[in-house]
Amino acid sequence: MDLVTITSRLPKLGETVFGDRFQMNPGGKGANQAVASARLGAHVRMIGRVGSDSFGKDILRHLQQEGVDISNVEPVTDQSTATATITVSDQENSIIVVPAANNDVTAAFVESKRDVIADSDIVILQLEIPLEAVKKAAEIAKANGVTVILNPAPIQELPSEWVPYIDYFTPNEHEQTMLKKSIGAERLDGKLIVTKGSQGVFIHDGGSEMNIPAYSIDVVDTTGAGDAFNGGLAVALSRGLSLQEACRFGNAVAALSTTKLGAQTGMPTMAEVEAFIKKQAQ
Repeated sequence: MDLVTITSRLPKLGETVFGDRFQMNPGGKGANQAVASARLGAHVRMIGRVGSDSFGKDILRHLQQEGVDISNVEPVTDQSTATATITVSDQENSIIVVPAANNDVTAAFVESKRDVIADSDIVILQLEIPLEAVKKAAEIAKANGVTVILNPAPIQELPSEWVPYIDYFTPNEHEQTMLKKSIGAERLDGKLIVTKGSQGVFIHDGGSEMNIPAYSIDVVDTTGAGDAFNGGLAVALSRGLSLQEACRFGNAVAALSTTKLGAQTGMPTMAEVEAFIKKQAQ
């Protein structure tokens, strides 16, 4: 659950400031990406855990309303639902994530969902669940010819032996630096797609960078923009678009997501994205 505070400026260390607004929105990187994909018309099945608390019940109800298959999102009784405390100010945001029930997405739990993963076109992974679970999901997917997108956030040091199981790494600029440090730039070549906000997306291939420009748009809230891009990228790839075309489509989804407050609430529909792209081309 995202606990969002909107304020005119972020507080300095030890300082208290007045906020303008507060709201709670269903969040989580995996759920954000699931909703983004579902709103674009994809058939989405989510694998995860929530607490048996009110946040968990609200999230499950919301995901179901968004058209996400939640039959593989299982409540746990001894944990609270994961939370993200988000402060938004002047088109910037700071986030603190408490994983809680997400830590119960273990490798064994993922293994129990092997058939679900194997029957997919694309698997999107994040790092808000234990690394052993991420690795297990990637291994199962790769063994069954399923394309794997890893959005390495919140960034952690990753083992280089993961590389063969991942088709695309999608870090932002900060995450890219840490990713290259832990894995090595050469090993990531041809698999690295870096999101840089208003600068667009950079595809790294053959030692060179290809820039897919961002769309210019009036920004309200950047929370969830990276997740919107990943959802758009996955849907576009599943429909047979080239990597460049898929990144361009993902940029449009991300741009539209920033025009509304909240991560999942800001995710656009396919009709909205197509209309936006058409308008931008005029």
